[in-house]
Amino acid sequence: MTDESPAKKSLASTDNRQRILLVTGMAGAGKTTALRVLEDLGWEAIDNFPIRLLDRLLGAEAAEDGIRPPLAIGFDTRTRGFRPDKIIRRVKRLTDRNDISIATLFLDCNSSELERRYNETRRRHPQAQGRPVKAGIAAERELLEPLRRWADACIDTSEFTANDLQQEMRKRFSDSAPAEMVVTVSSFGFARGMPPIADLVFDMRFLDNPHWVEGLREQTGRDAPVAAHIRKDQAFAPAFERISDLLLLLLPRYEAQGKSYVHIAFGCTGGRHRSVFTAEQIAESLREAGFSPTVLHRNLASRAEDQIEGTQQS
Repeated sequence: MTDESPAKKSLASTDNRQRILLVTGMAGAGKTTALRVLEDLGWEAIDNFPIRLLDRLLGAEAAEDGIRPPLAIGFDTRTRGFRPDKIIRRVKRLTDRNDISIATLFLDCNSSELERRYNETRRRHPQAQGRPVKAGIAAERELLEPLRRWADACIDTSEFTANDLQQEMRKRFSDSAPAEMVVTVSSFGFARGMPPIADLVFDMRFLDNPHWVEGLREQTGRDAPVAAHIRKDQAFAPAFERISDLLLLLLPRYEAQGKSYVHIAFGCTGGRHRSVFTAEQIAESLREAGFSPTVLHRNLASRAEDQIEGTQQS
């Protein structure tokens, strides 16, 4: 549930002024998550900032190249001398400046859900001061009410998961997002160890191994004779088609979920033939679908060794 009044426009300013977003709200409503998403989208993010120093911070000179990236500033009731009325007056003065566009985002959540979150994590509520969590939430809500009414926009996270909030933030601030998700397609050899980081791993060892074919051992999956040999395997075409279809289904879903990087790894025994060829073909298929994958071959330069490949064609 979101509330964009009085104006979402102020949160998505596209003029030449530096964008400043003040992020506040109920403790446990998702401020930290929101700031992390903004940071991923290219904002400079500062959490738990003493709001009394806001004028000094915004008076800082721009970088040498003259570029001032959008700035997100998080603060809450834990800040020393927290007074909503003073904060509102301070921000109102800043709105008169012609070099910045400043707005306030308030993250809210119903009290019962906040109480559940605190009990689940066993964290102390900052306003409880030895009292039950419920009392701390009530005290904080009363303190923040003027700021909530005044904020340019409010996001109610009562029914949000952390991922829901991430998607909502990206939807509102997507103009600062990278142009596209970064996709990496790699090959590796199982005999030389698994890749340390991969989101999807496909084992191509069910295909006939070119290592055991005379004349192909010293070649790689980038060479035409090896490619022809792998294509002749009756299992290759249907497997490749299914893998390609799966990736074309998953990648847009990953992107919609806000995933910035996806690593797809193909493995075979030595990492020089079957995995290399399949990775190259999948990358080409993804390019045709509009993606721009980076291709990496971890073991392409490794020596062709019988001890690595084993004694059977597997």
